[in-house]
Amino acid sequence: MSETPSQQPAVVRGEPEAEAGVGAVAANEETPDNVVLPQHDRNGPDSRDSNVHTDRTDVADNGEKKAQEGAPEQRSRAKIAIIMFALGVRPLQMAVFLAAMDITIITTALPTISEHFHSAAGYTWIGSAFNLAAAASTPLWGKLSDIFGRKPVLLIANVVFFIGSLIAALSINIGMLITARAIQGVGGGGLIILVNIVIGDIFSMRSRGAYYGIIGMVWALASALGPVIGGAFTQKVSWRWCFYINLPLDGLAFVIILFLLDVHTPRTPIMAGLKAIDWLGSLAVVGGTLMLLLGLEFGGVSYPWDSATVICLIVFGVFTAGLFLVIEWKVATYPIMPLKLFSNRSNMASLGVCFIHGFVFISATYYLPLYFQAVLGATPILSGVYLLAFALSLSATSAITGIVIRKTGAYLPCIWVGMAVLVVGWGLFCDIDANSSWAKIFLYQIVAGIGVGPNFQAPLIALQSMVHPRDIATATATFGFVRNLATAISVVIGGVVFQNEMTRKSGTLRAALGDQVAGELSGGSAGANVGIVDALPAGQRKVARTAFADSLATTWIVYTAFAALGLVISFLIAKNTLSKQHVETKTGLEAEEERRRVRKEEKEKQVRKRQSAMSAPEGGDETEKHT
Repeated sequence: MSETPSQQPAVVRGEPEAEAGVGAVAANEETPDNVVLPQHDRNGPDSRDSNVHTDRTDVADNGEKKAQEGAPEQRSRAKIAIIMFALGVRPLQMAVFLAAMDITIITTALPTISEHFHSAAGYTWIGSAFNLAAAASTPLWGKLSDIFGRKPVLLIANVVFFIGSLIAALSINIGMLITARAIQGVGGGGLIILVNIVIGDIFSMRSRGAYYGIIGMVWALASALGPVIGGAFTQKVSWRWCFYINLPLDGLAFVIILFLLDVHTPRTPIMAGLKAIDWLGSLAVVGGTLMLLLGLEFGGVSYPWDSATVICLIVFGVFTAGLFLVIEWKVATYPIMPLKLFSNRSNMASLGVCFIHGFVFISATYYLPLYFQAVLGATPILSGVYLLAFALSLSATSAITGIVIRKTGAYLPCIWVGMAVLVVGWGLFCDIDANSSWAKIFLYQIVAGIGVGPNFQAPLIALQSMVHPRDIATATATFGFVRNLATAISVVIGGVVFQNEMTRKSGTLRAALGDQVAGELSGGSAGANVGIVDALPAGQRKVARTAFADSLATTWIVYTAFAALGLVISFLIAKNTLSKQHVETKTGLEAEEERRRVRKEEKEKQVRKRQSAMSAPEGGDETEKHT
């Protein structure tokens, strides 16, 4: 068990709670929702037996009375609804809605945008730039919110996203658009992770599952509507409206967050706060992430895999990642990613499931539209509509999972069932070919969506339940970093597999289509030239569509293998009790210093325990000798 800090950097916030479900532990059935429990009753990072339920029933009478007397006024259900409306579909939700939609809205517009700028490489880069920037910036957003508070940093993320969207809409060349997408990624990464952190601040461990379920549902709906909206804009107006649409929505989210989000906001002096940031660690994690992902992005597309550019980027990226770990361990005063988070097997497994889930999920939003347009000849709008079966089933299961976790307190069955169905769903995708029926295509999407939904929030709940309350924001930021990293790597690896398969089929394509057309449909050019397929004569069109379908089938096989690995990893996640008690984390430099002091004390105590354990046998031997 983790030790009790002498001063808790936390405050109590009341919240409306549903009655405890069937699986709730006795402590949760008896204890009022707004009582703060002692920190040592939570299963913190010092826990070594991750399968043991922590006992949360011992609450001192005077501590309980003090907590209740000092508790701020409870948030009403109406206020919570408005805040969630803002965060997800209008600010916490709207913030997530915007960021999620921006990932998928361009998927159906990518061929048109690539053709508009005459850039075959742009097909991958327009999507990757957002994911690269989001992945690299996520850890820093989490630490900024610890130092300056959630609300001001969330507002800054909104502004960055707004600026990126405006530049993207006004882009006059592919370089400008890719740069704008990177700026959007920085802001979008901040929006997504800060929303999850704020939910952790507002709601208890038991309740937040339902709200994370809402966020997952919003993410799914945005993912579903994104391709449809993007296709409609591309076909009826202009692809630029894929970015213009963000401006009024982001502005509305900014206003709602500014006036309605009431979380603890410290008055941290700007210069003191900037000095407290782990700049070395931030530079290392951003630089290492970008070098590694750029190496993967360039490999086989811009440069050969054995080129000096690709090898150096990957090697130096891995080296810088190792340097980041050393900085966090030995140098950083306030580390952006404390290494103790990774010392627990269950935590590592939760992050592993998060990585696999993000890696597999994003492939459907990128490569199903490619199948619809290249193989079925669908328009951008229709390819977005055809994705609705996947997204709606995903949305429903995400919301249901949140309700189940809130009612029962059980997250492991949700994780296991989700990963098992995920394997089945992507395995079914491998069976889709150029002649598949609509019934088969929609049924397979529904199965895949059911597999994706549960693990938007369940692994995060598992991770948060195993760390000390003071580390929940850091754990959440790390979770978001891993997911963003997974999506960025996934798009690259999926693209490499698909392009290599199309290159392997270049001989068949040349024999049937001629050198010029075959060259446009081979390797990295294939994704940007799907419009060529529909213009071909019937016989040649069939050859081209078969090549696309078979290449995508190989891509699905790779993702299915990763999903199976995720299922295996999920069984390493430990079971833990989800408390209904809400401890709202304080932010600011004083809270950061308190956390650092407590971590230092815990580390010293662990050293003393190890020394005591090592000296105990010697003492026992001496006693026996004297006897």
